[in-house]
Order: sequence, then structure tokens, then C-alpha cells
Amino acid sequence: MKPYNQEQTKKEQVEEMFDNIAPSYDRLNHIISFNLDRIWRRRVMGIVRRAKATKIMDIATGTGDLAIALAKSIEPAHILGIDLSEEMLTVARRKVQRAGLESRITLEKGDAENLAIVESGSIDAATVAFGVRNFENLEQGLREIHRTLREGGTFVVLELSVPKNRLIRWFYAQYSHRILPGIGAMISKDKQAYVYLPESIDEFPAPERFAEMLRSAGFKGVKRHKQSFGVAHIYEAVK
Repeated sequence: MKPYNQEQTKKEQVEEMFDNIAPSYDRLNHIISFNLDRIWRRRVMGIVRRAKATKIMDIATGTGDLAIALAKSIEPAHILGIDLSEEMLTVARRKVQRAGLESRITLEKGDAENLAIVESGSIDAATVAFGVRNFENLEQGLREIHRTLREGGTFVVLELSVPKNRLIRWFYAQYSHRILPGIGAMISKDKQAYVYLPESIDEFPAPERFAEMLRSAGFKGVKRHKQSFGVAHIYEAVK
């Protein structure tokens, strides 16, 4: 990943990138996914709801869409949203305030690979939507999330992936590498961020490999749910 200063760490680059695109992030997410991101998030919510979680941590919470949806659908759950980008959190705080959920959603600037503010075994369920591929040290991030969960706690990941079907993969590649950067540049004024997006998906471990990484981090009962012909996957696991 080299979208910005090449002397920066990946973590610093990701933080700068999301600070830059925060104002247009929600609009672009819905446009470039054809609103499929809303459907996928609802499926994540269903898994968390079935886990009967009351203390939920949303890593890479971004502008807070998933955190807000979880708070609305799971009462009286409390959600801790954590993100590297202060600008994304600024947008999230405004949305939480508009929704009247300040008492049930706490937003903190933080790093998924070092969750010092979260006690071990204190979380019922953890979620990451479109964020694990941005971890600098993926194995460390998974281990740290595992630490924060109670025994029997649920971990749910929603992440984009490269489709396996050759025809769908060809169309996906044309869209993600040729069309998407132009849309991103037009709306966010940051073309490089949307060059990074498909590159980060290409570089992310294949679903089978990521499931194995979850097991290596200590999770059990790992399940993979292919979404929209493999454009995304939902992973669920238990501590």
C-alpha cells in the first residue's frame, strides 16, 4: 500500500486516507456498492442479535453506521466504537447525536492491534465491517480482539473479497480497478484512496486463509458466508 507518504507506516497512511475521505465516505460507500453494504450490515446485525450480546465493540467503526444500527436493533446493548481516524469519528459523533444514542454508544480513537482501553474478557460481541484488511498486523489485531471477548463471545467480520467465478471476477476487476477510482475522485476528491481500495482487497487473504487465521488466533466454530457472488464475505466465530 503506497497511497500517500511512502515513509509512513500502513497504519499512518490508513489514518490519513480516512481523515481525507470522511465527509464523503457514507455517500460513496452506498454508491460504489449499489447499496449492497446496507444488506450485508443487516446480516451482521442478525448474527450479533442472535448472540444476545449487551456489550458490543465495533472495530474500525468509521462513521458509525454499524454501531448505530446495532444500538437501534439490540436494546439495551451498549456499543463501543473504535477507529483510527478522528475525522471519521467526528462524522460518527454527529450521527450518534442526531439519533439520540449518546448514552448507548461510546466512540473512541484507538488501534485494533492495541486495545488497552478494553479489559480482557469484557466484551460479549465484536464486529469489524470493511476494516480488517486495513490492519497493519492482521494476526495481532485478531489476537487482541480475541483477548477482549468473554468466553463464548461472538466475533463477526464483514469484508470485501475477490469473487472466485472467472466471469464475475472479470467484471469485478473492470469495475474496481477502472471505474471505481474515477467515481471516488469525482465525489471525494481523493482518487488515490479509491485506488487503494481494490488493491487492499486483492492483497487480503482469501476467505479460506482468513478463516484459518481466525482459528490460529484462538477462535472456534468459524463460519464463512459468501455474499453477492463472493464480492464480500461474512465470517462468524466464537471465543
